[in-house]
Amino acid sequence: MGPIPDRRSDDDLIVATAAGDADAFAVFYSRHIGRVLAVLRTQTGSSELAADLAGESFAAALLACRRFRPGGPPATAWLLGIAENKLRESARRRRVDSRARQRLGMPILDLDDEDLVRIDELAEDGERALALLDQLPAAQREAVRARVLQNTDYPALAARMGCSEQVARQHVSRGLKRLRTQLTEDS
Repeated sequence: MGPIPDRRSDDDLIVATAAGDADAFAVFYSRHIGRVLAVLRTQTGSSELAADLAGESFAAALLACRRFRPGGPPATAWLLGIAENKLRESARRRRVDSRARQRLGMPILDLDDEDLVRIDELAEDGERALALLDQLPAAQREAVRARVLQNTDYPALAARMGCSEQVARQHVSRGLKRLRTQLTEDS
C-alpha cells in the first residue's frame, strides 16, 4: 500500500494531529512507515524487531506530537530521532536481559516456527482452561483460582474458605483433576 494522498507538508500533518486530526497522522504514517522500517531493519538485522520498534516509534510520535515545533528540524528527522531512541532503549533492555540471563546460567532461546506454533497452542490451552475453570463447582473454582492463579498458600486459603487445610487441598486437587480431564477430553 502506498502513501495516502495528501498535499499537506509533514510539519502540517503533525500540527494537525496535535489538534486532534487522526487522519493527518494516518497520512504521516503511510508516508514514512517504509523509511522507518528500512532504517530499523538495517540497524537490527531483524524484520520482526524492526516492525516492533517501528510501532513503538509511531506510538511515541503520536504521544509527542504536541511537543513538535514546526520550522525546526523537519518532521521526518524528528520521527527518525524517535526511532533511534526506541532502538537505543531496545538495545539497552537486551543488554540488561542478556546480563541477567548469563548470571543465571540460562541459555538463549532460539525459537523456530514450530516453537512459535507450540506457544500459540499453549496459550489456547490456557484460555480453554480458564473458560473451563468457570464450570467447576464453586468451592473447587474458588480454591483453584486462589491457589493457582493468586498463589495463595494453603493456610490462608483454608482461612478464606472457612475449612481445614486438608479440605482446601482436596478442593484444589479435585478441581485441577477435573480441569485436566476436561482438557484431555476436548483435545
